[in-house]
Amino acid sequence: MATIQGYTYGQAGPSPVTMNDLNALKATVLFGPEDERYLRMAADVLRDQTDAVLDLWYGFVGSHPHLVHYFTHNGTPDAGYLAAVRARFAQWILDLCEKPYDQAWLNYQHEVALRHHSTKKNQTDGVQAVPIIHMRYLVAFIFPITATIKDFLAKKGHSAGDVDNMHAAWFKAVTLTVTLWCQPYVKGGEF
Repeated sequence: MATIQGYTYGQAGPSPVTMNDLNALKATVLFGPEDERYLRMAADVLRDQTDAVLDLWYGFVGSHPHLVHYFTHNGTPDAGYLAAVRARFAQWILDLCEKPYDQAWLNYQHEVALRHHSTKKNQTDGVQAVPIIHMRYLVAFIFPITATIKDFLAKKGHSAGDVDNMHAAWFKAVTLTVTLWCQPYVKGGEF
């Protein structure tokens, strides 16, 4: 794997969310071993499509000034910042599908959460963009990230049932991940 600027999986500090908390969240979104199996299948389907997926998602973000705003400095989008995030976003697609949801995964989700929050926003890439991505857009982005992936999952000839199961597993995984990314935005003891 090529080195991805700012990708520090396995090197992130500890998450304040415990493995017990993670297991409870997984149970809440009905995430189980079958979902893990379908996510691995999704990884095989998506691996050579990540650029196309990101073209779609970046087109969506770029067509909405209130979303591209988070990549701007003095109102101008930072192309280098967008490119650096894109590389990590491509890896996130595969990590979401392939990595075990263990302590290393949980720790990295917290690192990503901090990079969206004012705690660490812009630090990874040394940029001067707006200082926070507001939590409302993390949550709201669950839908476009989930709705748009289904067509990509259907491109490799899998049965409609397998595509539905991959899509459901993806939806659960994205919901779980975004929930974890919201932790820094919540007052202590209320997450």
